Amino acid sequence: MHILITGGTGVIGRRLVDHLIKHGHRVTVVSRKPFKPAMLPAKINFAQWDGKTAKSWGHLVEEVDAIVNLAGEGIADGRWTDERKKKILESRVNAGRAIVEAVQAASNKPKVLIQASAVGYYGSMNGQVFTESSPPGNDFLAEVCQRWEASTAAVEEMGVRRVIIRTGVVLDTKGGALPKMVTPFKFFVGGPIGSGQQWLPWIHYLDEVGAIRFLIENDSMSGPVNLTAPKPLRNRDFVWAMGKAMKRPSLIPAPGVAFKAMFGEMSTVLLYGQQAVPLRLTEAGYQFKFQDARAALEDLLG
Repeated sequence: MHILITGGTGVIGRRLVDHLIKHGHRVTVVSRKPFKPAMLPAKINFAQWDGKTAKSWGHLVEEVDAIVNLAGEGIADGRWTDERKKKILESRVNAGRAIVEAVQAASNKPKVLIQASAVGYYGSMNGQVFTESSPPGNDFLAEVCQRWEASTAAVEEMGVRRVIIRTGVVLDTKGGALPKMVTPFKFFVGGPIGSGQQWLPWIHYLDEVGAIRFLIENDSMSGPVNLTAPKPLRNRDFVWAMGKAMKRPSLIPAPGVAFKAMFGEMSTVLLYGQQAVPLRLTEAGYQFKFQDARAALEDLLG
């Protein structure tokens, strides 16, 4: 298959490009960043865009079988000022609208669109298990996810199968949350964040990209799908597993009040979580490489 990826130079995007090429697919990457050969394998096509319209790349949709939309400003790249929150939301909504514009103009439409989202869709209620049928929350991230998902809904009316991937915390040494979580352990001061009771819906990057390929290739799948490991952990248990993988203690807690002072509203990402489970993915027969957090962390950090 020929697969077009928006946001393909991000952490997940780069991993996905490698994975798809290794499994025999052709890949075209659309990104706001200027192309640097070191970013991506040589066997890809590349197009730059403004993140808002389909003017410079929309014609490429005529040639592809699938689109994976990963575009958007990083959630954890800085304090959530009003300007930052605006960029987080608008970058996602604008990218979705551009994809709809490109698909609408194409005479040969793709068979499937994989639309990125996050488990933040469900809000932050620590006492509840979230499946794909759970209702949305009402905080900032939940609003972003709802509008992010809605931004490409129109392609379904054009006959395109659409899958919404609600992703948890992707474990990867190349970027994302894991390198930030590892730093205190390197100095022997690792431990739970805040109360340690909050749930951490994690997934190894190999399962993130493997599940995306599974959803592209599985014609029976559409609608929302949680991309999390089957066994979410509370933060205290996750950092214990991290300490074991790194052979470091995990006893020194990081006070929640300190995180609130440092990161403001963004601290909710660390201090609250979702007990989200991949019900539809497991029912569809996807075989996880890593169901156990300690095994996943030892693979990445051991």
